[in-house]
Amino acid sequence: MEEAILDEIIRKLTDAKNGRVPKQSQITEPEIRQLCVTAKDVFLSQPNLLELEAPIKICGDIHGQFSDLLRLFEYGGYPPESNYLFLGDYVDRGKQSIETICLLLAYKIKYKENFFLLRGNHECASINRIYGFYDECKRRFNVRLWKTFTDCFNCLPVSALIDDKILCMHGGLSPDLKNLDQIRNIARPVDVPDQGLICDLLWADPDRDTEGWGENDRGVSYTFGTDTVSEFLEKHDLDLICRAHQVVEDGYEFFANRQLVTVFSAPNYCGEFDNAGAMMSVDDTLTCSFQILKASEKKGRVERDDCFPQETAMFFKYHMRVVVSSSAARLSANRGEGHNRDTVTEKVQPLKCRVTC
Repeated sequence: MEEAILDEIIRKLTDAKNGRVPKQSQITEPEIRQLCVTAKDVFLSQPNLLELEAPIKICGDIHGQFSDLLRLFEYGGYPPESNYLFLGDYVDRGKQSIETICLLLAYKIKYKENFFLLRGNHECASINRIYGFYDECKRRFNVRLWKTFTDCFNCLPVSALIDDKILCMHGGLSPDLKNLDQIRNIARPVDVPDQGLICDLLWADPDRDTEGWGENDRGVSYTFGTDTVSEFLEKHDLDLICRAHQVVEDGYEFFANRQLVTVFSAPNYCGEFDNAGAMMSVDDTLTCSFQILKASEKKGRVERDDCFPQETAMFFKYHMRVVVSSSAARLSANRGEGHNRDTVTEKVQPLKCRVTC
């Protein structure tokens, strides 16, 4: 793909940096097709289990909330200022799935060694056929373009490993996952099956009431308990599992004595949830901090003041000894985790996802 064409696509999509968020960008169907074909080749040139190095910023579900994606970049730095890993669910629900996925694909192509995308359960034809992306493609372009996106999605990687210590995926663990080579050996392109390893990596959920593996209320995959998380981390010499897939009130939420964290990056999800969005920054010492994106009250504008840092730090040292500062405790006081002014306690109760994320 010619660099000039790619740069022009990025320019069209990021005009909102100047304070304007157009309802629809001027990106054309041939440009979108070229993005999908080129990105597909890039995905297949890289492993299914990405092996990445910090520093890196990690974002959860976006779901077509394009203006909020731009707000994340406003705070974290537009590529290549920062390295990024997105955990999936770029489309459906929100009004601008096309702009969202096209900007992410464009950055992936331009900065292939600094910008990374994982597959979410909505990067699947059987799901986004129902929850909005198909209809958006059909209304604005045609069904053939939706099929082109599907071919691209079938090549996305499903997991990432940061400095051999932080394992990332969209959904969660799988009872079929015995070693990480199983992820590396998944052949692509591939559709998401109804069960098995790929399905679980994209669909599974942690559940504090589950011991071992349990039935998932979604009707797909499993839930897994704190014991499962601890055993998996110990077996594979890992410190943390980082995943997305569930709406959480403050944009991030711990589970299993802070051995797992859920990151959700779409504030005011669907216009129905009063949730914040979050971005997790991992520095080169594997210290993790969380930046919170509040739901914007000013529609259609990118407001830098709506983004503010939390002085939150997690230190992966001495068997996951974790310190979280007072600002995080105050801002998260309604999460139901037993906060005091200076620390976050070990009792973590993840919110149930009230809709299919």
